[in-house]
Amino acid sequence: MQKHIISTQQAPQAIGTYSQAVGVAGGLTIYLSGQIPLIPDTMEMVEGDISAQIHQVFKNLTAVCNASTGSLNDIVKLNIFLTDLSHFPIVNEIMAQYFAQPYPARAAVGVKALPKGAQVEMDGIMVVSQDCDNS
Repeated sequence: MQKHIISTQQAPQAIGTYSQAVGVAGGLTIYLSGQIPLIPDTMEMVEGDISAQIHQVFKNLTAVCNASTGSLNDIVKLNIFLTDLSHFPIVNEIMAQYFAQPYPARAAVGVKALPKGAQVEMDGIMVVSQDCDNS
């Protein structure tokens, strides 16, 4: 199996031993690493409430999807991690602004804590029609 590593300056750089995304199966299946609400230029958390954090996470995921020859609508599985599950209705409301039907399969998980004190993190699996290896 050959891995295609995907990286973009338009999303936060990896802050650990991982890649922003990895394409496999001929570059058509792409595994998106978790994104927290970091601003790519400063690597600082976005200011504001949970809505601002959710929007920033979707912006970060969008950037990685675009670098992977796809878009958010190519995500087939989205995992959402929240430190407070009472924010789930806000996630639903904001998600509707970024996705068109048919929506991806999804899971929402309550967690005790996330990196850098984030209140939300999302990762996913994307399937694209064009090989993500642009080299």
